[in-house]
Amino acid sequence: MNIPTEGKLLRIFIGEADRWHHQPLYEAIVHLARKEGMAGATAIKGFMGFGCKSHLHTTKLLRLSEDLPIIIEIVDSEEKINLFLPFLDEMVKEGLITLEKATVQMYRAG
Repeated sequence: MNIPTEGKLLRIFIGEADRWHHQPLYEAIVHLARKEGMAGATAIKGFMGFGCKSHLHTTKLLRLSEDLPIIIEIVDSEEKINLFLPFLDEMVKEGLITLEKATVQMYRAG
């Protein structure tokens, strides 16, 4: 699979507790990205953050550590990213989605 040198970086900011059809939303998004043939997807768990409601989520306070921030990053061609966005519009009820240019320096498989 090839990614053009000028690709797109899609970032999805959600909470660990967000769900899609009884499974964690971040898992559902990563599995869907794989099914749709995206070049790759990575879910990253944050240890501290807040969103539009300004509720602080942190691992430092046990009662607040139940909904830690999750960032999902996907790099692929602009065309494939644009085809993936309508799925996210349906799945992400609360969160932030960003899109930016990405210069792909290397993408190798063994």
